[in-house]
Parts: sequence; C-alpha cells; structure tokens
Amino acid sequence: MILRELAGRLGLRVIGNDEVAIEGVAPIERAHSNRLTFLANPKYRGQLATTTAAAVVAHADAAAAAPCSVLVSRNPYADFARAAALFEIKPAREPGIHPTAVVDASASVDKSAHVGPMVVIGARSAIGPGSVVGPGCVIGEDCVVGAGCELVARVTLVTRVRLGHRVLIHPGAVLGADGFGLAFDQGAWLKVPQLGGVEVGDDCEIGANTTIDRGALGDTVLEEDVRLDNQIQIAHNVHIGAHTAMAGCSAVAGSARIGRWCLIGGGAGILGHLEVCDKVTITAMSLVTHSIKSPGEYSSGTPLMDNRQWRKSAVRFKQLDELARRGK
Repeated sequence: MILRELAGRLGLRVIGNDEVAIEGVAPIERAHSNRLTFLANPKYRGQLATTTAAAVVAHADAAAAAPCSVLVSRNPYADFARAAALFEIKPAREPGIHPTAVVDASASVDKSAHVGPMVVIGARSAIGPGSVVGPGCVIGEDCVVGAGCELVARVTLVTRVRLGHRVLIHPGAVLGADGFGLAFDQGAWLKVPQLGGVEVGDDCEIGANTTIDRGALGDTVLEEDVRLDNQIQIAHNVHIGAHTAMAGCSAVAGSARIGRWCLIGGGAGILGHLEVCDKVTITAMSLVTHSIKSPGEYSSGTPLMDNRQWRKSAVRFKQLDELARRGK
C-alpha cells in the first residue's frame, strides 16, 4: 500500500515522502525499509533516530527527529492499530453448516453464518447473520449469538447465554457455567440452582480460557465494549460496565459491580458484593476488599524485595498492632 493511500484511509497527514510502499508493520527497533512502525511512548524516542522503517506513526513534535516519513497522529498507538488491521489476513469463512456439525431441529442458523466442523448447537439457540462458530464449539440450549460474532474454536456457551453483535471469543472460553452457589446445612453443602444467564453487550472481546458464570437468579452482565484478557474468572451476577478492560488472571467474586472505563491489572482480585465506580484503575496483583467510590488509581500488596528483607518486614507487619497500641 502506498503511504499516501494509507494516510487517506486513516485520515492522517504525511510529512516526508508519501510515495513509499508499505508492505506490513513492525516494532520500531526491527522495522525494515518497507514497514510501518509507531512511536507512542517518549521513553523509546531514542530508537526513532536509528529506525530503518519506511514510515512511522508519531506525534507532530517527533517528526523532526524521524529519518523517514511520518504519519502525524494525536494518538499514534490507536492509529497504528488501525493501520495494522489493514494488513491482517483473515481466513475466508464460507457461509453454511459443516456436515459434521450437529444442530438441534429447534435451533436457527442464519444463512450467512459459518458453522465449522464438530460444532454442537442446542435446542432453541440462534446464530445471527455473518457470525462464525469455529471448530469444536458447543452452544447449549437457549443461547443467542448476535450478528457478526466470532467464536474462534472450542468455545462453550453452556445455557442462557446472549451475545450482542460483533463479539469475539477466543479458544477455550466458557460462558454460562454454574456459578459457585452453595448453602451449608447440617454439616454438608447444598447446591443452589443457577437459574439466570449471561448477557454480553456489543463489541466485547473475551480471552482464551476465560470463564463467565451464569447468574443465580438474575444475569451476569458485560456491557458493550468490555475487553477481557485470557484466564479471567467472572463469578455469578457480576456486572461489568462498558469499556472496562481486565488483564489476565484477574478475578471478580459474585455480585460485584464494576463501573465503566475501568482498568483492572493482571492477577488483581475483587471481592464479592462490592462496587467499583467509573474510571478506576486497579494495579496488578491488588486485592480490592472494599467498595471504591472515587475515580483514581488503587494498589495493594507489598513490592518485591530480597527474601531476607521480606522475612524481617513480615515479622514487623505482625507487630504493627502492638506498636500502635503503645503509641496511644
């Protein structure tokens, strides 16, 4: 793609030669003479002077230091993502149902949808226009897959799962399994039936091996444009607000509510029945033990240190209460 054409498709201005050919994208330190790269973080600015890329997506103030053409952007990372999408090669998925798929007679599959090999679709479920159900997926009873969704492979929708439009689910994810509902009676656990479902809004993405349990009575809800990384656990009746993103191995306990535009770091945990307001950032490996009512960045835990020093500090942690009483 000629840089001038690429700039036009992205709505960006070119500084330098706009006739260079762009054949792909690459990181700034490894980009060659036919590749597009980007500079978003100022700490990597030193690499700009030595890049051999054909062009770079960058802020206007970085253009003078670039040895190549520049696509001027107010958000270089976002515009680079849009550019990279133009070079992504996706496999063609022909409409139709693979002969090895098993589709219940009461289910409906739109004629423009693709249902791959070894797929199972249960009673009263529906697959919307243009959706892709990849190999080995299992869609249980009373599920709805909206238009333009993609279930990559081995995705399981257990029961009463409703996906909006353009939802992307990566391999191994399980939506709609039983929530962890138990009542203790006479020395033994009694299972509480999970009678709700899972509702996923438009444009959500759910990572590989992530699990989202169905609600006990109501639904577990993801609003639109929620992004979940791999290996995340979302318990029953959790509600996650629009545009929130969660990194890998984080977990949310039952009936917690997370607001909109939140960022949850990797390995973070949120206890049940708590509320996190809009625009909150939880840093990695933090444990949220109380509701958060003000936007901002929150952390918990102790930083990594030498083991001998950590052991001494751990002893002092146990003495804090005694020291506090002495100070009164």
